[in-house]
Amino acid sequence: MMKALICGVGGQDGSYLARLLLAKGYEVWGTSRDAQIASFANLAQLGVRDAVQVRSMAPNDFRSVLTVLRASEPDEIYFLAGQSSVGLSFEQPVETLESITLGALNLMEAIRLLGRPIRLYHAGSSECFGDVGEVAADETTPFAPRSPYAVAKASAHWLVANYREAYGLFVCNGILFNHESPLRPTRFVTRKIISTACRIAAGSGERLELGRLDIVRDWGWAPEYVEAMWRMLQGEQARDYVIATGQAQSLQDFVAAVFAEFDLDWRAHVCSNPAYFRPTDLAWSQGNPARAEQLLGWRAGFRMRDVVREMVVAEREQMQGKG
Repeated sequence: MMKALICGVGGQDGSYLARLLLAKGYEVWGTSRDAQIASFANLAQLGVRDAVQVRSMAPNDFRSVLTVLRASEPDEIYFLAGQSSVGLSFEQPVETLESITLGALNLMEAIRLLGRPIRLYHAGSSECFGDVGEVAADETTPFAPRSPYAVAKASAHWLVANYREAYGLFVCNGILFNHESPLRPTRFVTRKIISTACRIAAGSGERLELGRLDIVRDWGWAPEYVEAMWRMLQGEQARDYVIATGQAQSLQDFVAAVFAEFDLDWRAHVCSNPAYFRPTDLAWSQGNPARAEQLLGWRAGFRMRDVVREMVVAEREQMQGKG
């Protein structure tokens, strides 16, 4: 039986990945900074909480990392932990860099010292590309990070490339573009839009305040993207891959699609508030997933409107359950 260790198993991607690997017959271990008090609500929502063995691990503490690797003896590690909010990274830059960059470094050092053929997936980010104009970025596009989060992810990306070249480790970067699901916390803009629209449709009378509406993103479906993570670790050669739909729409398009699900005109309920503008933001973010399709046989099936539809259905069900 293959064994996998998912660092950050309680998050959106970690939970979907745990479900996927369990379905494939894996023994799944997962980590959180404090597993004794973590709720692992996402795992519970997906019906797999009891099937995952959880341990506490601080990615920026090498002893903590080594202890968990010795206990779990994984064949594959998926490093999905670390501070995950671009906006919050401006307020917590040190925590962001430590949890992401030092976390990746500690895992690879532990793999190297243990001397076992452990394969590692590192969750990179499309934020590393910065503003590239109206161009679909691929694996050869230069990085120009514009937030502490993006700087941390770019640093970890190059550490992965270095350890792969210097020590022959099987380590991969997944450069994922925006991918959403009902498991997104409400602090993420997609979930904020959908939960607020649900309340407005139910008669709350509130207005939805957002930052820039003209930003363009490549919106994907998280349960599909974790399949790409797994495929990266099954190949004969470790590579880096862009994972995206290849299509891009503005945040305004996303908002309009959400309110259309409720037969509402978004313009009557939404406004742009400069208070939500970030110090720096990406105007256009779109990926070219050609390498993933060619070498992994992976292709996104869901597009932005499919993502919106699925998230709205889930939000309605949740609201009805609370009611």
